[in-house]
Amino acid sequence: MPISIAPDILSRYRRFSRFNSPYRAHDDGSAIDCYPAGEAGPSPVSGVVRETRTVTCPDRAYAADEDHLIVIDLDDTWCERANAPPGTVARILHVIPEVTAGDRVAVGDRLGVLTRSGFFGQWVDDHVHLGFRSSDADPIRASGSLPVTAAVDVEAIEWGGSGTVVERGPTHVVLDAPAHPAPGERFAALASDEGVPIDGGLTHYGDGGTFGAQPLGDGTALSLWGSRVGVARGRGVEWDDVAVVANGERVAGLSLFAARDGLGAKVVWRDPTVDVGDDVRVEIARDGDRIRLGDR
Repeated sequence: MPISIAPDILSRYRRFSRFNSPYRAHDDGSAIDCYPAGEAGPSPVSGVVRETRTVTCPDRAYAADEDHLIVIDLDDTWCERANAPPGTVARILHVIPEVTAGDRVAVGDRLGVLTRSGFFGQWVDDHVHLGFRSSDADPIRASGSLPVTAAVDVEAIEWGGSGTVVERGPTHVVLDAPAHPAPGERFAALASDEGVPIDGGLTHYGDGGTFGAQPLGDGTALSLWGSRVGVARGRGVEWDDVAVVANGERVAGLSLFAARDGLGAKVVWRDPTVDVGDDVRVEIARDGDRIRLGDR
C-alpha cells in the first residue's frame, strides 16, 4: 500500500507532482514534489531529524552546485495516518537546512530556504522533494523509495491547446490557459481526452502518470487532442513516441502538475520564438525521435 499524503498537508503547497521529473527517485510514483509559495520550505512531515547532508550536483550556470538532504525519522502518529509502517524515514531534498540532527519538526515547520540546485532543469520551479524509505533501507542512495500517493481529489480540466503567453523564460513559456476553475479552493490538472488528470513531463521525460488514489490498469491508453500519448504501465504512464508542437515548431514538451493556483500550461521550449502577449497553439504529432531531457 502506498504512503498517502493527506489533503491538509498538500493544501500548504500551491502545486504538486509525482512524475514531473527524470530522476530515479520518482520511478513508478515513488516521490512527490511539493511547490510552496515563497522561499521557505515548510515540512510536509512530523518527526525527529536524523541527519542532514550536503551533496554536489551538476554544474549549471543558473543553479547552485550543491544540494541538501534532510533525513527525518517519522512520528508514529504521522505514519499511522499516512498508512506508513512504523519506523518509516522521510527524505527531503532541495532545502538548505536550518534544522540539525535531534531537532523535532511538525508539519508546516520551516526546514530552511529552498535552493535552486543543478538537479533542476532551467524551467523547473523551486520545490520540496519528498520520498520515503523503510526502517531497514539506506536513506542516502537516490533509488529505493516507497510508493507515494496523494489523498486529494484533482479536477480534470479540458483544454483545446490554445493560449496567450503570460510568462517567458529562457527555456519555457507559460500560457493563460487552461484556466483554473476555482483558484485557491482545490487542485486541478490538465485532462486527457478520456477525462483523466495527467502528470509529468509530456514527453520530454521518459514516463508520466495520472492523479488519483488508484493507478490505471496496465494497457489503458491515454490521448490528448485526438492523438494517443501513452499507455499505463504499473503506477505510471509510458509515453508514446510523440512530439509536442507549438505554433508549428517542435518543442521539448509540456510540464504537467496539479495546481491550486493558476493552471496555465507550461511549455518547455528552448529559446522560445514567442513573447508575452503572443498567441500559441499547442498540438501533438507522431515522432519516432522525440526530445528526451534528464538523466535517463
